[in-house]
Amino acid sequence: MDRFEWSDGTLLFAETEVYQQKNIQLYDGDNKTDFEGGHLTLTTHRLLWRNANGSCLALPLKYIVLAEKEDHTFFHSDKIVAHLSAPAPGRPAGPVNRSSHSHIKLSFRSGGMHEMFSRLKETMSGEEWVKTCSLSAGTSGDKRGYRAGIVGIEKKLVAEQQQQNRSISEAFRDLTNLMEAAREMVALSRQISTKITEKQGGISEDETVRFQSQLLSLGVDDPVTRGTHGSGDRYHAELARQLATMLEAPARQAGGMLTLTDAYCRVNRARGLELISPEDLLSAGRQMTRLALPLRLHELPSGVRLLQLAELDQDAVAESTRRLLAERGTLTAQQLAALAGVSVLLAKQRLLYLETKGGACRDESIQGLVFYPNRFLEEAQAD
Repeated sequence: MDRFEWSDGTLLFAETEVYQQKNIQLYDGDNKTDFEGGHLTLTTHRLLWRNANGSCLALPLKYIVLAEKEDHTFFHSDKIVAHLSAPAPGRPAGPVNRSSHSHIKLSFRSGGMHEMFSRLKETMSGEEWVKTCSLSAGTSGDKRGYRAGIVGIEKKLVAEQQQQNRSISEAFRDLTNLMEAAREMVALSRQISTKITEKQGGISEDETVRFQSQLLSLGVDDPVTRGTHGSGDRYHAELARQLATMLEAPARQAGGMLTLTDAYCRVNRARGLELISPEDLLSAGRQMTRLALPLRLHELPSGVRLLQLAELDQDAVAESTRRLLAERGTLTAQQLAALAGVSVLLAKQRLLYLETKGGACRDESIQGLVFYPNRFLEEAQAD
């Protein structure tokens, strides 16, 4: 919401109206705001929102880097999700000085979302505000370029920001087109695989499975998205279920734990172009305990967060690490990683956890971090 500006509703130079729709509510991120029941006007340069009291907010289209649709569900209305670039320095005052969200939502209580979305995409592709800015610069009469001093620096920063926004917008448009093409390819692969499976004697079962797996490598089958499962807790709960199904086997192979970094890379690689954000992964992880899933979000005493099997006993892992340390005499994180078949980061966390339990002592020098059995505790127990 910190990209919105207060406005009197007057159209700018060379600005024209494109489409209008009534009964629109504004969201800051996924959170509702008090700006509801307003009249939304799409122009060639801005989105204008007016309420019955005469208040008017304006969102310059230059801030929108990607627009997505959220179709209605039984409990939720149609929405347009607009992902925004950072606010430009020195922007006019608005209803919010600073927001932690980088996207807004427009909720269509009386319909019209699909038409508005189509018009918005066309208007963003035209970039009339860029042409107007170039025209104004060409007719300003200032042939010397930017003036020296703070004003000149500010103008240069604004121009660079606008250029970056245009580049980001073009990149997201290309990515959107690629995602649409990938969805069509996945759907086509399912149809072809079904037809081949139904065909008798034309191809073996093993060849059918191999063909299907190669085609579906474009992405997981039916990934959970905001467009199909809404937003908020419902989306994160469904995502948590899918993540638990995808990551349970890799977690068992990795000794029962996966760092969030490893989980994030595995999930996004499997989802193809339906990528999730780190925040979505973390929110889904927090839902796993409530949903009684086989994986749980866990935070180690060192602050490292990971996904671990619900059945995993940390004390049993510490005892296993202690026995390895007693057998070897000394252990580094690299050595434990090779012995236990886990990543170096997880190996180091295991040794640090064992240290907090009193089962190991460290020797930290320029040669690195080495752990030894805690002889002081062993002698005390022997006495």
